[in-house]
Amino acid sequence: MELESVLKFLENKTILVTGATGFLAKIFVEKILRVQPNVKKLYLLLRASDVKSATQRLNTEILNKDLFKVLKEKMGGNFNNFVGEKICVMGGDITCEDLGVEDSNLRQQMLTQLDAIVNLAATTNFDERYDVSLYLNTMGPKYVLNFAKQCTKLKVLVHVSTAYVAGEKEGVIVESPCEMGESLNGAIGLDINNELNLLQQKLKQLQPNNSDLTNSQITLAMKDFGLQRAKEFGWPNTYVFTKAMGEMILEEEKANINVVILRPTIVTSTYKEPFPGWVEGIRTIDSMAVGYAKGKLTCFLGDLESIVDVIPADYVVNAIVVAMAVHGNDPYLNRKIYQVGSSMRNPVKYRELQEFGYRYFSMKPWINKDGKPIKVQKVTILSDMESFQRYMTIRYLLFLKGLELVNNAFCQYFQGTYLHLSRKIKYVMRLVELYRPYLFFKGVFDDINTERLIMERKESGIETDIFYFDAKTINWEEYFLTVHVPGIVKYVFK
Repeated sequence: MELESVLKFLENKTILVTGATGFLAKIFVEKILRVQPNVKKLYLLLRASDVKSATQRLNTEILNKDLFKVLKEKMGGNFNNFVGEKICVMGGDITCEDLGVEDSNLRQQMLTQLDAIVNLAATTNFDERYDVSLYLNTMGPKYVLNFAKQCTKLKVLVHVSTAYVAGEKEGVIVESPCEMGESLNGAIGLDINNELNLLQQKLKQLQPNNSDLTNSQITLAMKDFGLQRAKEFGWPNTYVFTKAMGEMILEEEKANINVVILRPTIVTSTYKEPFPGWVEGIRTIDSMAVGYAKGKLTCFLGDLESIVDVIPADYVVNAIVVAMAVHGNDPYLNRKIYQVGSSMRNPVKYRELQEFGYRYFSMKPWINKDGKPIKVQKVTILSDMESFQRYMTIRYLLFLKGLELVNNAFCQYFQGTYLHLSRKIKYVMRLVELYRPYLFFKGVFDDINTERLIMERKESGIETDIFYFDAKTINWEEYFLTVHVPGIVKYVFK
């Protein structure tokens, strides 16, 4: 394959980005504007009732973030004019036909101008309501695909999924498509239309006028229903189940649309660009770092020898851009799925993460509300679910034993504390069950397609310094101690 310049591909191109306020989407937008200011237009789709509220979200949730400070410095006083010329923000909804874009003129404009679509809209919540997750992660890609089919000059549709559509597979996990109706456990009967029907039936049962349930109880019932449906077919949670079904739809219904799927693993803070350590929100593994630094995490459940497949966000975004350009230039390229991670060629284990966390917060402890540093210690390692359940049971019984020693006058107060602790334990157990598959994960994600893309660009010498995404170049000790953990402290700790 003859490779062309990615910057040349981006020049004068018009790109639609869905889920524009998301973590990766913001980094994608910043990267394009910074490295190729001659891009023609970026249409940003986000949820908003009208243009005014969409513009407000653009400013507060995207442009005003620290992420854009390098671009602002580069553009100087011309930044606002530049953004006004290059970005068109609109309210919409990928769970609707025509992506919920009501302005017919704007819609027609996109249909005749778009060169590429990058679908980044999704809910990444493992414990999401089934209706929310199914509509966003499964039906959303269908509506994006339908929109793409109407575009007259579209070159490529890039859909960002997750490597964990593989569920709890062990060994080497190849970059193969999710086939329509194929379950992970051999169960038959997986049908997306049937899932939609079951969902509607469940919602009808739970409607307030048909039951005495509160909104929170309905939400919990919908979360449980999603988990039930996921496990029915071998997926560990609603998120990866609905993402897998989204891939199935794209594979089944793409027709002549050039669809490329990227599957990142666990996405972490930026390694290099636009600057090291930018992160937003508590990512998957960062909740452990936050709890540990604040002295709230006293044990770790998992296999310390398991590989935790992490990849910096700028590496993922660079892979998206390069895949978009390569497939946009060559629609007949056979490989269509790219797993973007580190477990195959530069693995890092939970044992190393534990050591990095201990070293960092020993040197730079978190200061609590009283102005006192929190001293961290090595945590208790619980290597299986049975030991974790015993650990929680012992803590629970010790608390109950303490209640017996309390004077009756304090019983009412401690009864409330007891109920709070009971709820907290149930919540912790639910989280543990959701994250358990990843704490004991035995799979390694093959990335042969991604590696080919890397090698082809290295051999051609085209812009490898601008669009880097080779996980082998990452020094994990340096990254976690000088980039990622400091980034969490700066942008996540509150």
